[in-house]
Amino acid sequence: SIALIPELDDGPPFYEALDCPNPTEWVAQNVLPVLQTDPISRDELSHRLFDFLSSHEEVEIIADWPEDIAHAASLLAYQGNQRFSSRRISFELLSLDGFNSSRMSEVPHNAFHDAVALRRFYLDQVKRS
Repeated sequence: SIALIPELDDGPPFYEALDCPNPTEWVAQNVLPVLQTDPISRDELSHRLFDFLSSHEEVEIIADWPEDIAHAASLLAYQGNQRFSSRRISFELLSLDGFNSSRMSEVPHNAFHDAVALRRFYLDQVKRS
């Protein structure tokens, strides 16, 4: 699953999930039970993500885990060999001392709630410094 929460409260969040027919044991136990959305195809998710990103002049995707950036970037391609063109998208991988999504998320391992917790921590601890 993937969630993007705008820095400002001026727009809707993005939250979608892919079908996962062969999840790892950890995903089956921790992620699927708290998904809270119906999975869609990869191409559909890519198109929805592009529509969401296109509604913003400039996008910076912030993550605290390297695979999150890799997965988000991979969704900018569809049908195996097509790339969405967009204005500007950048990625920032942060090492956030004191941030723990399992402890700070309202629903741990749910991408939406984890992103809300990351946004809150980032704005409170990093951006204001």
